[in-house]
Amino acid sequence: MSDQKWTRHSLRQLATSLQAQEYVVGRSTIRRLLKQLNYRLLANRPDLLGPAHPDRDKQFRYIRRLKQLFLQAGYPVISVDAKKKDLIGNFKNSGRSWAKTAPKVNAHDFKQDSLGRAVPYGIYDLSHNQGYVYVGTSADTPEFAAYAIAQWWADPKRPRFEREDKLLILCDAGGSNNCRYWLWKQQVQCQLADQFGIEVIICHYPKGASKWNPIEHRLFGQISRNWAGQPLRTFEMMLDYIRSTTTQTGLTVKAFLVERVFTKGLKVSLSERQSLHLIRRRVCPNWNYVLKPRPL
Repeated sequence: MSDQKWTRHSLRQLATSLQAQEYVVGRSTIRRLLKQLNYRLLANRPDLLGPAHPDRDKQFRYIRRLKQLFLQAGYPVISVDAKKKDLIGNFKNSGRSWAKTAPKVNAHDFKQDSLGRAVPYGIYDLSHNQGYVYVGTSADTPEFAAYAIAQWWADPKRPRFEREDKLLILCDAGGSNNCRYWLWKQQVQCQLADQFGIEVIICHYPKGASKWNPIEHRLFGQISRNWAGQPLRTFEMMLDYIRSTTTQTGLTVKAFLVERVFTKGLKVSLSERQSLHLIRRRVCPNWNYVLKPRPL
């Protein structure tokens, strides 16, 4: 009898099968014997990423080198990404928190029972260990991503940098800031490069490497821990949890509600593509490029 046939059974099924073969044994004994044989209850582990891109390591080295150069020179370096969308209402939020009684939430997560869906887009400032989260109520689009970054840049209360004529953005290769989306490039051109007269340098992490994007563990992970097990009943409650996120290393976070509507499915015409002041880098040009301000 193969290992697979046995280990696919529950303890009750194993006991029944053994009893059919005239072995009198209970579930507690089977559990103890399985542990002695180093068997455990295990879930699937999504660790297989598939074949890595041949330029994966080259891109990591390039990002590390460019990031160090920009930080040392006093330029702003930000890591950006969209956090998981959440229904706002009396719904279950994964995780646990200390309490005398567990919060009671709806048995089902139906959109019609919600106040809306929150679309958080985050910006992490590597120099100042500061996060900005713009919580949209519409859609996660390239226009929204560029809008959030532009709002951060225009904020008069954000920390200032020694040099502000260039901005380095680190982001994933997918999502609303997808490296293949012309709309993302066009919106960065219009809302950042042209609007503020700055060079925007963009570096994308390879596919499947989002966990190396600094915002994931330095900002989003901390926010998730802060609201773990707490229902996000209102948008204001969500914003309060984001704003109250801190770490021992001094992380501070600001959060803003964005009620503007962003349209899905916008297209960029060939003439608009050709008008972009886009310069691709020699190293992994699909992942690394610069958008410079266009002449007025």
